[in-house]
Amino acid sequence: VQLQASGGGLVQAGGSLRLSCAASGRTFSSVYMGWFRQAPGKEREFVAAISWRGTGTSFTDSVKGRFTISRDNAKNTVSLQMNALKPEDTAVYYCAAKRSLDGNPYSQKNYDYWGQGTQVTVSS
Repeated sequence: VQLQASGGGLVQAGGSLRLSCAASGRTFSSVYMGWFRQAPGKEREFVAAISWRGTGTSFTDSVKGRFTISRDNAKNTVSLQMNALKPEDTAVYYCAAKRSLDGNPYSQKNYDYWGQGTQVTVSS
C-alpha cells in the first residue's frame, strides 16, 4: 500500500482544513487507517483512526469534538476533517495504514505503511 497525503496549509485559528490520504493497492479496504502528527521538537503522536469498515473511530482527547475521520474504500481514500483549529494543532500530519487487527490503533509501531506527511499551520 502506498499512501499520499494532501490538503495541508495555513489557516487562522478557528478555521477548518480537510486532509485527504489516497491509497494505492488492492488491499486498502482490509486495513485500519490512522492519522498521526508531529509538531516541531515533539514526538509523533496519534490523532485519529478508523476501522476498515469505517464503523469504528478513535481520537486523541485534544481533538475530540473538532476532528472527524472518514474513509471511502471504493475510492481508496481516508479523510480528516479538522474544525475549530488551534495553534497547537500545528504539525506535519501523516496518514498511515495498519494491515492487522492485532495491536491497538493508537501506537505508530502497529502501522505498516506511511504517507509522506502534509504541513498544517494554524496562526493565532
